[in-house]
Amino acid sequence: MSSRRKFIKSAALATAGVTVGSWSASAKSYSRIVGANKKVNLACIGVGHRGGEILNALNDTGLANIVALCDVDMGAPHTQKNMAKFSGARQYKDFREMLDKMGNEIEAVTAGVPDFSHFPITMMALNLGKHVYVEKPMGRTFYEIELMMAAAKKHDKVVTQMGNQGHSEANYFQFKAWKDAGIIKDVTAITAHMNSPRRWHGWDTHIKKFPDAQPVPLTMDWDTWLGTAQWHDFNKDFHEGQWRCWYDFGMGALGDWGAHILDTAHQFLDLGLPNEITSLKAEGHNDFFFPMSTTLLFKFPQRNKMPAVDITWYDGVNNLPPVPEGYGVSELDPNIPPAGNGKIQPAKLNPGKIIYSKELTFKGGSHGSTLSIIPEEKAKAMASRLPEVPKSSSNHYANFLLSCAGQEKTRSPFEIAGPLSQVFCLGVLAQRLNTQLLFDRQTKRITNNRFADALLIGAPPRKEWEQYYKI
Repeated sequence: MSSRRKFIKSAALATAGVTVGSWSASAKSYSRIVGANKKVNLACIGVGHRGGEILNALNDTGLANIVALCDVDMGAPHTQKNMAKFSGARQYKDFREMLDKMGNEIEAVTAGVPDFSHFPITMMALNLGKHVYVEKPMGRTFYEIELMMAAAKKHDKVVTQMGNQGHSEANYFQFKAWKDAGIIKDVTAITAHMNSPRRWHGWDTHIKKFPDAQPVPLTMDWDTWLGTAQWHDFNKDFHEGQWRCWYDFGMGALGDWGAHILDTAHQFLDLGLPNEITSLKAEGHNDFFFPMSTTLLFKFPQRNKMPAVDITWYDGVNNLPPVPEGYGVSELDPNIPPAGNGKIQPAKLNPGKIIYSKELTFKGGSHGSTLSIIPEEKAKAMASRLPEVPKSSSNHYANFLLSCAGQEKTRSPFEIAGPLSQVFCLGVLAQRLNTQLLFDRQTKRITNNRFADALLIGAPPRKEWEQYYKI
């Protein structure tokens, strides 16, 4: 990490160069409304690993026409299967070239790429009038998400969706129904936990520099992979899923799982942004990659007639949260996807949350897993008062495509997903600096730490990537 004084100066210069520009969205993109029986012409950016799962899930809806595939490592084994499956789609290594050459043939794009690359793809697509499905979290820095929300608001005919797929499953509809019926009310505290092994567990926490350069794979366009990020020499521990380990590229366990655990509580309790974030524990803290175990406390103020809420986040294999009396057994839920690192989840505690209100306590999992009232005796006493929960009309992928066609509204558009993702950005800053941050919700500035305030913006983009910071 560069000196704090140097970084603050560079961040200030980056801000000074950001303008509200005048990219004009294509009138043809806006005017073309997809008919009820017409598939959406879709381009997928990132087609291996998670990006490939998104590609196939959207295709499985029967609502998409896959017209283009884009990946910086198209020759790699993890992309070849999908390239062969959709052999009729045109192929590109650079999303900029794809959108330049095929703009009039593309109606929507997906971004299933590392966290730091969500921003430039999304900004270019929005400014060209393309609907966007972007994986969670929306972006890597608080300010980039701010610009993404502003661009979506400006181009209000464009559909946006963040990929926290549980937002179209049972947990979403149950939480809303229980909140509307007054079952969930007066929430004062939430415990959120994700205690699976992560990719960086076992790494040397005493490192003093980034790993040494290694030869770039012959199939890979490393320069385009880096995008807006400052230059790093290639190393296998940056590539594929390893990027999630590093502050420069990813958002760690909080950014990866927070949107699957806290999404419904954040939306339906109208939490917005916290005014205080404190690092309570950062075992193995260092300047380069995420701690081995983290405990973070987020404080949210009163909202209308709702009381203040404290959210405590726990990650790390041996950093299990306390559970209330009557919690019961937390067996592994087959509806929750594996951690994605090839390691076995310890049979201790499912990723999930405990929600404390003035009258009731709720236990919940991750993604689409539903809540239950604890202890069991209380749940039985409440059973007759619980409202009927409506079923979802569409999964998250169909919801996006049907919204592109004007038949539904997305459940996780940027105006909802953006503030949620910004909560995680603030949490990562507290992790990175291992400190307490005071945040002004009105000015959206950190008031007690000038360096952290500069990190809301982050390092300036590399040359030839500045244009994405214009709306």
